[in-house]
Amino acid sequence: MRRYVNYYIKEPLIQSLFLEGIATAELCGACFELIIIADNWGVSMYAIYLFILTIWWSLNWGDASACPYTHLEEAVEGKKSLRVAFLLIWAELIGGLVVFRYIQLLWALEIVPTHKNKAFEDCTTDLQVPVIFGAVVECVATCICRVVSRGLSNLNSIFGIIIDSFIGTSLVVAAFNYSGGYFNPALATSLKYGCLGTSFMEHVIVYWVGACAGSIASVRIYNMPFIQNFINGRKEKAS
Repeated sequence: MRRYVNYYIKEPLIQSLFLEGIATAELCGACFELIIIADNWGVSMYAIYLFILTIWWSLNWGDASACPYTHLEEAVEGKKSLRVAFLLIWAELIGGLVVFRYIQLLWALEIVPTHKNKAFEDCTTDLQVPVIFGAVVECVATCICRVVSRGLSNLNSIFGIIIDSFIGTSLVVAAFNYSGGYFNPALATSLKYGCLGTSFMEHVIVYWVGACAGSIASVRIYNMPFIQNFINGRKEKAS
């Protein structure tokens, strides 16, 4: 599908909207299945598959991020207008919500035993701590993820994708029993919006405000002198 979009749609913004929607659908669809893996085989197996998938996504998504706050970061940095940022976020939400219906249909077929009675089962929240603490967890972990990702991207390390995936997966596992470790508002909305145990406002505070605040904070933190000195030092050693 991504290939067809690149071939037939030439207008950059429209192409980006479709690619973000497709990437988010892929992300959310895979993570619905990761929930099945975690429920049946534990967090360790979940982490292994997430690590592998994260590498695959990095290699195949191109410029798409499937994550709303990356566009907010670019808006804050003046690289993108707020209008374009919100259009891309809208496309991601559409992709995440559409794939939810697809997964329901797939699970309703009960092709494998682990899908039995899952299609229309009431979901429950992954938030196991007070709302503010959950928001802090999402905020801090997102901030760390974004600072590391930016640094590795600028260093152009041949192992950058693997290191980034490992750190991201480790943070997800660390936060798993607190907020669920989503660090992505579109993903959290697709998988957990409307689930029992979390109200609309609580969901927004934890998974949107928390993650986006961490992302925007990462822009400032990454530009701090000690971070830039470290990055420049590593570049000089590599050259």
